[in-house]
This record gives sequence, structure tokens and C-alpha cells, in this order.
Amino acid sequence: MEKTLPEPREKILLVDDEPGVLSALETLLDETYTILTATSGTEAWQSLQDEEIAVAIVDLSLPDLSGLELLRRLREKNLSTELIMVTGFGTIDSAVEAMRNGAYDYLTKPVEGARLKQVIAKALEKNALTVSNRAMATQLRELTRYEDLIGQSEPMREIYKLIEAVAKSDASTLISGESGTGKELVARAIHQRSSRNKSPFIPVNCSALPVDILENELFGHEKGAFTGALNEKPGCFELADQGALFLDEIGEMPYELQAKLLRALEEKKFRRLGGRKEIAVDVRVIAATNRDARRAVKEKTLREDLFYRLAVVEIELPPLRERIGDLPLLAQEFLQRYTAKSGKRIQGFSREALETLSRHTWPGNVRELRNIVERAVLLCAGRQITVAEMPKYLFDQEDSAEIHIPLGTTMDEAERRIIVRTLAAQNNNKTRAAEILNISLKTLHNKLARYRQEET
Repeated sequence: MEKTLPEPREKILLVDDEPGVLSALETLLDETYTILTATSGTEAWQSLQDEEIAVAIVDLSLPDLSGLELLRRLREKNLSTELIMVTGFGTIDSAVEAMRNGAYDYLTKPVEGARLKQVIAKALEKNALTVSNRAMATQLRELTRYEDLIGQSEPMREIYKLIEAVAKSDASTLISGESGTGKELVARAIHQRSSRNKSPFIPVNCSALPVDILENELFGHEKGAFTGALNEKPGCFELADQGALFLDEIGEMPYELQAKLLRALEEKKFRRLGGRKEIAVDVRVIAATNRDARRAVKEKTLREDLFYRLAVVEIELPPLRERIGDLPLLAQEFLQRYTAKSGKRIQGFSREALETLSRHTWPGNVRELRNIVERAVLLCAGRQITVAEMPKYLFDQEDSAEIHIPLGTTMDEAERRIIVRTLAAQNNNKTRAAEILNISLKTLHNKLARYRQEET
């Protein structure tokens, strides 16, 4: 019979220059935790660096390094240890200052055992969350793929973090971004990372169907509801019960249907066409749009109440030109996908081919890149994709290294075009782009941040 290994016990560090106090605390906590002790701040600091300590209980007044100095060093080194300060009555003000600087809590002497255990338990929960979040951040930094999304640029890592956070809730989410940026892939990633991932993910394109057919698609109909309704038909809300409903291009939904959608979202029930019975469903709704949703609200093509119901969480996808550093990864992924289908043995791209792809501004984003790579694989007869397999429009004057600014363009817009095209030409290397533009890196970051705000 196999022996069950004991669960690893959290490490608690006790720091006090009075051996009697240390002994009493160690006796109190030894059965629950792995206890380490230190009688000086210097000794404690060495333990904090050498061991993975979850919680440190530190006397504020130590003879060499004070509790406040230990706290400062902890935060300076960005260690995850939670520090609980122990203080005499006369130094409570200093303990409060320690909490302002990041201590988890403070206790006054003599320490009450039950209170100490309670505070430790809560500090351990915070430590576990900090460690988990840091591990996730490290994992995301190393990713080149996240579900079906590809990229390791800073904009994409931010998207991965948002997906991780959003997936843990049932909050309605609105994904915005230009056509071809991968909005449905993000929606599917949210679903796959959620607790609903064993239930259906049902996509509906709101721009592809006229109002009557779209209403029928969403809510279904009863037998005899209209001419030709020979049988009852469940709609996508029913099909997505316990799962997720993805409403693509929500900004194109006919205005008159939006009120019925809003009611279904708020009440979590609806009627089929021709039906009298209300059907209750538990559906998570994820919507997407390639339009400016707030402008659509102002123009009265998207209901304001529906927008705020859908946009509990907003995720804005960056266009490919703003994460051009991901282009080689994406191109290689598509190359592998299409060479596998074709049976060809194409190994990669020539340097000139990749440079040509990197100079393009990608109005069609990742979808456009995918189509170009698919075309190149079909045309390629060798072991490498070259410029000969690239479509001619990539070499047009408008898409060359020169930037053409039409007469009448404002100074702000001209500056914006120059900055965006320079970044694209430098594979999104902001330091190099700032040098070419003869501006500081901070100025470049500020301008890019302003452009992002103007687009929202």
C-alpha cells in the first residue's frame, strides 16, 4: 500500500530578541506550520532571502535591524512574504506606519494566541494569492501561444492577463478591435478558461442575417409560429444554456431587436417566436464589435443600456501594426498549418520576405496575414517563401517606406501617421523609432497612449 505524503506546511518566521517570547510562539504554532526563528534583524533578513517564507512575525524593536527596516528590504526585493508586526503599547504609531508601508497587520504585546492564529491564516491567503499571480505573470511572459491566440508582445501579454481575470467570472464582456484581429479567438479563450468550458460555445454573427431571421436564430420558434414553421426550433440562447453565447458584430444588430436582447440578458429568460411560455436560461454572453461602440451609442445605432449591459468588462484588441514583433511567430504558425495541408516541405521565409511583411501596415490584420501565407504556400515550389510568392500590392508605392500624406491632413493626423509607420518599419522597436523620429522614448510612449485613448 502506497504511503500518502504529508501536505507541505507553510513556513513561518518568528523574529524576537527575547528567547522566552520565541519559545512560547513556537510552541503555539509548531503543530500547524514549519517554524523558523531569528533573534536579530540581520539573522531574520538572511532567512527571508534563503527560504520561501510565507509569513514573518517580527518584533518592531530589534537591536540591529528594526522591523520597519526589514519591511523596507522585503518590499525593495519584491519578496512575497507577508509581514505581521508585533509591538508594545508605546510604539503603536510606528506599527500603523508599517502597515502604510506594506505590513499585513500588527499585534500588541502580550500576543493573544487565538488572534495570532487568525491573522496568520488571513496573511497566508494573501501570500498564496500573491505567489499564484506572480507565477501566472511569469508563465504569460514566456508564452508564445495562449489557447488559439499567438504572440508574446507586450500588448498580447496584457490581453492574456485580461482573459485570465475575466474567465474567472460570469461578467458580460465586450471585445472590440479592427476586423481580423481575432475577436472570436479571444471569446473562445475566455470560454475555455472558464468553469463553463464543458458546455457549448455558440457563435452568432449579428451582421449576417436580416432582423426576422436573426430573432429566430437567437430565440427560436414554436411550431406554427409562421408559415413554414412545421416544427419547434430552439434558438441559440437555449443551445448555449450553461455555456457561452458569442454575439459577433453586435453593433450591426437591428435596433428594434436590441430591446428584446436586453430583456433576455437582464431577466435570463425569453419567449420563442409564437410562444407563450418563458424559458429560463443560464448563459454567459460575450459580444464583439469592429466599430466604435461608444460612437454607435451616440449615433443611436446601439442602445446605451444594452452597451453598458454588455460592456461590464471591455477588451480592446491591438491591430497587427501595433504588435508587429509578433508577425514572425504568426507567419510561421500559418506556414506550418498550410504546409501540413499541402504536403509541401517549406521550411520558412527568406529575410527579404519577412522584411516585406513587416513593412506592410496590415489593414486586414492577422486574417490578411493568414491569407497571404496561404497563397504563398500554394505558389511556392522551393523550400523557402520568398518575395516572389508575395502579392504585388505589398510592393505598391503607398505601402513602401515612403509615407504619403494627402493635402488637407491635419498636423496631428500627419504626426500620427508618421509615428505609426515608423514603428511598423522598425518592427515595433520603440527605442529605435524614437531615435529615428528624434524624440525621447517617454514622448513616444505618451503619444501612443494618447492615440489609444482617442480610439476608445
